Amino acid sequence: RKAIYTTNAIESLNSVIRKAIKKRKLFPSDDSARKVVYLAIDAASKKWTMPIRNWKTALNRFMIEFEDRLKDFI
Repeated sequence: RKAIYTTNAIESLNSVIRKAIKKRKLFPSDDSARKVVYLAIDAASKKWTMPIRNWKTALNRFMIEFEDRLKDFI
């Protein structure tokens, strides 16, 4: 079941990207295409409301493994 959920999330994100690209017929440069894709992903990610399962456990493990890297951010 988890693999199906992940696949659906990937397909949903691909759909968002396709819609953003389809609206524009021509891109003047590769950089402009990258910006459109980035903005589409950014807009889609703001709509994600599902919490990360077991985040507290993962965060504690990250703090053990990468304490020197994370102390400035937490």
